[in-house]
Amino acid sequence: MKHNSFQIPAGCGKAFCLTKNQKIKLKNTFGEQVVDAWALNVDDITEFLSTHHTRSCLEKLAPKVGDHIYSNKRRSIMTLLEDTSPGIHDMLLSACDNERYRLLGHKGYHANCADNFINSLAALGYNLSYLPSPWNIFENVTISIGGMLKIAPPLVKAGDYIVLKAEIDLIVIFSACPMDIAPTNGLNGQITGVEFEII
Repeated sequence: MKHNSFQIPAGCGKAFCLTKNQKIKLKNTFGEQVVDAWALNVDDITEFLSTHHTRSCLEKLAPKVGDHIYSNKRRSIMTLLEDTSPGIHDMLLSACDNERYRLLGHKGYHANCADNFINSLAALGYNLSYLPSPWNIFENVTISIGGMLKIAPPLVKAGDYIVLKAEIDLIVIFSACPMDIAPTNGLNGQITGVEFEII
């Protein structure tokens, strides 16, 4: 079985293609690093991984091992096969963008997941006119009794990984989230790279 391994540097993104039934192993190399993830139908990129359709189809806030991940057409496009992390993967929050950092007090440009999505997709020759909500793999978002959302430090440890299976031919985009202000990637705000294997 041939494995192809790739690194995603801290704060950067990468797009790549998966064919139906291929598997991908996403590893949290150093721990506490969130990865924003998107998946698009390679034959029709207006069909994409939809967090709200997935929540609706699963009738829960986030998938667990054995669950399907659904598109905006309510079609299974991925399956979560393995997960050695605590299994906390947010499907509520939007991708960070430059405006998000401005609201947090940062002046000037800041690397962000929204631009990583756009630029990574463009590197493969594709352009989508809108930004789907990402699946925030490894992100720890808590919900209070009153319904308030709070970003908490990730519980994922170095070496933890998930394995996903493509149910259709896909373009997948991963962004090693550049957030270094909120505790998205830990209390110290240290962003790191991640790695993945196409199996």
